[in-house]
Amino acid sequence: MTQNTYYQKPVPIPDEASQPFFAGARAHRLMIQQCKACSAVMWPVKSRCDNCLRPAVNWVQASGKGTLYSFVLMHQIYHPGFATEVPYIIAQVDLLEGLRIITNIVDCPSADLQIGMPLEVTFEAITDKITLPSFKAER
Repeated sequence: MTQNTYYQKPVPIPDEASQPFFAGARAHRLMIQQCKACSAVMWPVKSRCDNCLRPAVNWVQASGKGTLYSFVLMHQIYHPGFATEVPYIIAQVDLLEGLRIITNIVDCPSADLQIGMPLEVTFEAITDKITLPSFKAER
């Protein structure tokens, strides 16, 4: 596994439960879980439905579209890999599917962010096995 030399942040290590998410991201698909019994969508990864508590969950492709619910500018450096990116944007994004996820906003100056603005997923390959989704302003 080769890591991009410019990527110095911690690299996630997929486990059995999260593997479908990372496989989807590698294929530039944003994957979320959906209950087979009641159709509720879930995030983060769970072994059973939050709504009906059944263990029957599927992975489905999300639209990759959403709106900005909230955001913060992170100024604290918790890991040396983030030192050159401070401040960076951490956001809550409401997906069209009805989930609110925590993610990064990229390619958008913080002064241009507006609550409710339309966003779309983008992907960055950080190793030959790991691709991560972020969001950017919808064009």
